[in-house]
Amino acid sequence: MGGVGTQTRNPRPPTMLSLESARQRMLEGLEALPAEVVSLGHALGRVLAVPIHSRLTLPPWDNSAMDGFALRAADATGATAQRPAELQLVGEVAAGHAPGVTVEPGTLVRILTGAPLPMGADTVVPVEDAAEPSGGSGLVRVYRPPVAGAHIRRAGSDLRPDYPLLAAGQELTPAALAVAAAGGHGTLSVHRRPKVAVLATGDELVAAGMELGPAQIPDSNSVGLVAQASELGAEARSLGVAGDRLDEVLERLTPALAWADVIVVSGGVSVGVHDVVKEAFERLGHLDLWRVAVQPGKPLAFARAARRRAGEAAGEVPRDSGGEGPRDSGGEVLLFGLPGNPVSSFVTFELFVRPVLRRLAGHADLTGREVVRARLAEPVSKSSGRRAFLRVRLTRADSSGEWHATLAGGQSSHVLSALAAADGLAIVPEEQDALPEGAEVEVIRLRQGGQS
Repeated sequence: MGGVGTQTRNPRPPTMLSLESARQRMLEGLEALPAEVVSLGHALGRVLAVPIHSRLTLPPWDNSAMDGFALRAADATGATAQRPAELQLVGEVAAGHAPGVTVEPGTLVRILTGAPLPMGADTVVPVEDAAEPSGGSGLVRVYRPPVAGAHIRRAGSDLRPDYPLLAAGQELTPAALAVAAAGGHGTLSVHRRPKVAVLATGDELVAAGMELGPAQIPDSNSVGLVAQASELGAEARSLGVAGDRLDEVLERLTPALAWADVIVVSGGVSVGVHDVVKEAFERLGHLDLWRVAVQPGKPLAFARAARRRAGEAAGEVPRDSGGEGPRDSGGEVLLFGLPGNPVSSFVTFELFVRPVLRRLAGHADLTGREVVRARLAEPVSKSSGRRAFLRVRLTRADSSGEWHATLAGGQSSHVLSALAAADGLAIVPEEQDALPEGAEVEVIRLRQGGQS
């Protein structure tokens, strides 16, 4: 522990930072990661770094919007069910095939959806409004008067060359990728995915699914944190579990400084004898803060460390890479030390790590969460002076459409079952230690659940 005595360590804890102040420090100077070119098949959820324009005209030519017959509208003026117009069928055109016939007066062509409109035709009659009598006469009866231009998709009615398709900073949804493809793009320039390393600390932890020894519990934090990072589109990797020893924590963290953009550690950030993560961060970089006025999750460490070359040990000064470093992220790694209690770990990731990862990924909206107002279905209380994030279920009243929030279960920071059942986090401000039933609160929606 570097000779620090246990009796005098942090005798007067520093004043707690507000959530906004802590976030501001974490995001200070932070920019989106550099761009890389990827295929459309690997671009879902990424953020576009360079705007794109259409390279094509779409549709490239006038084409049919439905199955039917292409003809001249003037040839069937006044057609009715009792007195249909009879026109000579002279051919057929299907999607993917160029028309091999011209529509002359008194003729028509069978046409399928998406097929190019043949020359001479100015309308399409749906197949439901026409019939081909049996007998092989080649005549088609049209039972309704067509309108010129009906059921035709005009060339360029969707896209034209240089038409703006997607703006830089836009998240690539399935629809966005579809329009990129339609505009002639097979690859896109997107911001690189953040790379995240996750380490759990604690002598009591063993890997999930392994047999437990005396006084041991499964490591749920690594599983949850890797999943949270992956859900955001990051490339997340678990560093496993380290015991409550400084040398062991440093041994796991130091190699990750060569490849990760963000390192997330759970546990070991309080003031106990075995809480060594804060000291590890001080060895690796510059520690910025470690107490935030939120509940759950008051102990929180954040540090910035210089990127290292593979093989450099803790305490070494990183060598000048001369532009040939192993990564392109600007030479800085962000380190988060989250509380060891699993709910605290989840919530502090949501509040602090999530905005950082979204900034690195290029998102303008740093939370990507919907916030709704809801009425508490029961009274709640919290610790004084801290902003609480209560795990709640959301339901919606049929008559008013108003959201109601009910506690999803026990609110202690170890109760994972309530977190798993929750639709959102209900926010109770610092200045209010308790709220009555019926009080209105803001709720961060964690998923599109809740009864509506």
